[in-house]
Parts: sequence; C-alpha cells; structure tokens
Amino acid sequence: MNYIGIDIGSTAAKVVVRGEKELAFTMPTGWSSKETALTIRENLKKDGINMEEGQAKVVATGYGRIAVDYADYVITEITCHARGGRELGSDHCAVIDVGGQDTKVILIENGMVQDFLMNDKCSAGTGKFLEIMANRLGVTLQELFDMAAAGNILSISSLCTVFAESEVINYIGEGRKREDIAAGVVDSVAAKVAQLAMRKNLPDHIILTGGLSSSEYFTKILSEKIGQKVCPTEQGRYAGALGAALLAKEKTKTDKRR
Repeated sequence: MNYIGIDIGSTAAKVVVRGEKELAFTMPTGWSSKETALTIRENLKKDGINMEEGQAKVVATGYGRIAVDYADYVITEITCHARGGRELGSDHCAVIDVGGQDTKVILIENGMVQDFLMNDKCSAGTGKFLEIMANRLGVTLQELFDMAAAGNILSISSLCTVFAESEVINYIGEGRKREDIAAGVVDSVAAKVAQLAMRKNLPDHIILTGGLSSSEYFTKILSEKIGQKVCPTEQGRYAGALGAALLAKEKTKTDKRR
C-alpha cells in the first residue's frame, strides 16, 4: 500500500508518497488546480503508483484540495501542516509556515494542535511578495537572499504589497544598490512574519516550513526579529504533503479497525 499526500498550494503543488514507494516532488500549480491534480496522477502512474488498483490511499490538502477528486480524504491545511511539522520538528514545537499566499503559525503540544494563527488577507508577509520583488530586481529567490546578505537594509514601510512594490521601484529609480533593496525586502517580510508569530506564546523549539524553510539567511533574520532561534528544515516545503501522507496511513489503519 502507498500513502499519498497532495498539497496543492496557490503557487506550487507538493506530493509525498510513503509506503511501498518513497518519493517526493513539486510542480507549479498553474492556473488550474484541477489540471494540476490530473498531472500529479499521471506522474504518479509513471512512477508505478496506480490509484485505480486500490493499492493507494490519498489525502489532499491546501488551496486546491477540492480539485483532487480521486482523494480518499480531504483534510485542512492546519491539520496536515501540523502533522508534517510534528514529524520534522517534535511533539512540542511551533511551526511557522510561510506559503505563497498565506503565513501560518501552529502551536503543537503533545503532538496535537493547541492553537494557530493565519494571515491570508495580505501577501506582504508571504513568499509571493518575495517572488514579486525578486522578479522586479531581475534575480532568483536564492539570489535575492545572497544579495540581501551583502546589503544594508533600506526601510520598506508599506504594509500593502502594491505600495511596497512602489517603494522598491522608487529605490530602483534613485539608483540605490540592489543589495540594499534586497536586504530591505527580506527584512520587511521577516518583520511581518515575526509580528504574526509573536502574537502567541512561542515554545523554545520553533521550525520554519514552506518554500523559504531551507534558507539559513531568512531563518537568521526571522530569529533576530522574534528573539528566539528559528530552525530551518531541509524538507520543510513538503510539510503539508508529508503530513497528508502520514494522515492517509493513520486514517486507513483507523478505518480498518472499525
């Protein structure tokens, strides 16, 4: 039996398989979550995982979870990210997930979700904002971080993505150094994520998941803003999909006992 977690986010879809097969992959969500879900099924079939033969259980989560019509279970992002975060972190930790369109802070105690917060109203404190700014500066996301590490912070005070982008355009027009602009952009996002996280009483162990989770530079800046160490996670971008795959296995065992 294979247990498959599919996390279709606003910008990227992540897939984790546990069981007879062990694999993980990501792909752009594109304009249609439905088409993305179909492409995922075809990709899994090429890897020898055929869901039509009853040898797989699927949990879908994320922005486009409803589009996965072959899923056995549909589970919320908070539950899946908490389960994946618990696997990557511990039974007692805080999970800060910086996604494409939202940021989540999940507190886990004794392996269960104790509390959470989500910012899904504004993209200024998300990975999407960094992606937009990187494109504006003509660099990749990793290059943005590398430039930021070599720069001096230029203040970006706007709370709105549109106005913040205008600030960046003004800095570019003034001939400011790209490194300094990049440092300001990363500092701005880290500050907004920290403000959200600090609304809760954070435990000693904090991990970062999502697309920025492997960046030591971003976790360093975020740690400074929060005043506590935030640990990067190499596979953190797969936290939701990993949690979904683990929940697929756990729910299957529970169903069999009934």
